[in-house]
Amino acid sequence: MPTLILVRHGRSTANTAGLLAGRTPGVALDERGTAQAAALPGRLAALPISEVVTSPLERCRDTVRPLLDTRPGLRSHVDERLNECDYGDWSGRKLAELKDEPLMEVVQAHPSAAAFPGGESMRAMQTRAAEAVREWNARVADEHGADAVYLVCSHGDIIKSLVADALGLHLDLFQRISVEPCSVTAIRYTRLRPFLVRLGDTGDFAALAPREEAPTTDAAVGGGAGAP
Repeated sequence: MPTLILVRHGRSTANTAGLLAGRTPGVALDERGTAQAAALPGRLAALPISEVVTSPLERCRDTVRPLLDTRPGLRSHVDERLNECDYGDWSGRKLAELKDEPLMEVVQAHPSAAAFPGGESMRAMQTRAAEAVREWNARVADEHGADAVYLVCSHGDIIKSLVADALGLHLDLFQRISVEPCSVTAIRYTRLRPFLVRLGDTGDFAALAPREEAPTTDAAVGGGAGAP
């Protein structure tokens, strides 16, 4: 199965304003986010990315645009299932105001029971995102081979929920995961289990390129020797 590169969008105007953007239209990358997006092609230069899939929101599409500009033949797709969580009535509100809402305690400690007023539940969010990834895994493998690499640009809660799914963690534990703006997370899928090989990384990703040796479904006892 393929290796999935998960990129959180670059820092946005909502991030700097302390807003829960959700699906609010018109939320763009700020100056730092634009610089982060511009640096992304260099960070991923060693990876033979076969497809790019993004959330439909502007901040995700703008994050991958420099990468697409440097790789003219690379196809880009929008998948609604990788959209931001629908925070409903909470969308566009200041996080400082939301911290005193009784639901916020549930979101933090028991997210599998959290459903946003006028929006969706966090369980539904994770389910749709995980289903999208499984379908893209199969599609990418069929079109590009089992060792292919593809990229998904999405949002913090979406990426955290996908990491929890890959690790077999209950959704109630996903708040222990942190992914910063424009961080890169990588999950290598195999027939038996996924391997989380990068989490919220901002370093060198050349080690994620497919290797000549056949992939294995066994975990590396003792932690393995790492990249050659």
